[in-house]
Amino acid sequence: MRYILALCRAVDRVTETVGKSVAWLLLAAVLISASNAVVRKAFNISSNAWLELQWYLFATVFLMGAAYALLRNTHVRIDILSSSFRKRTRDVIDLVLHILFLLPFAGLMVYLAWPWFWKSYALGEVSSNAGGLVLWPAKLLVVLGFGLLFVQAVSEIVKRYAILTGRMEDPAVAQTTAAAGTEQ
Repeated sequence: MRYILALCRAVDRVTETVGKSVAWLLLAAVLISASNAVVRKAFNISSNAWLELQWYLFATVFLMGAAYALLRNTHVRIDILSSSFRKRTRDVIDLVLHILFLLPFAGLMVYLAWPWFWKSYALGEVSSNAGGLVLWPAKLLVVLGFGLLFVQAVSEIVKRYAILTGRMEDPAVAQTTAAAGTEQ
C-alpha cells in the first residue's frame, strides 16, 4: 500500500502542477479578448482565429482544471446534504460515487474521445469559420482532460480507502489541525 500511496502522491503532484499552470491561461484569454475587442472597435478588424483561441484557452482551463478541482476537493456536490453527514460518511459516499460514476464516466469519455480526436488529426480538420484554427488540438484536450481526471479519480479512491482503513491520515484534517495550531 505504501508504494501505491507514493504513486498517488506523484499523480497529485502532476495534477497540482497542471492545475496551477493552466490557471494562467485565464489571464491570456482575458488579454486576448480585450485586445480583440479594442482592435475590432478601433480599427473595424476582426479574426475568427482570435475568437477560437479564446475558446481553446477556456476549454483548456476547464478540461485540465477538473482534475485539480477533484484533488482540492472543490468539485460540485450537494453541500446542503453533504454538510449534515459525519466526515466518515462523506468519505464513504465519495469513495462509492467515485467508483460507480466518476471512473466509468471519465473512462468512457477518454474511450469515445480518442477516435474522435484521431480522425480529426489524421484529416487535418480545420474550423469551418473563415480564418479559423485547426480543430484537433481542442479535441486532444478532451482526451487529456478526461485522462487526467480518470487518473486523479483513481488516486482519490486509493487515498479515500487508505483514510477509511486507517492507513493514511486525511490531509484535509491535517491541514486544518496545522492551521489551528499556528493561530494560537
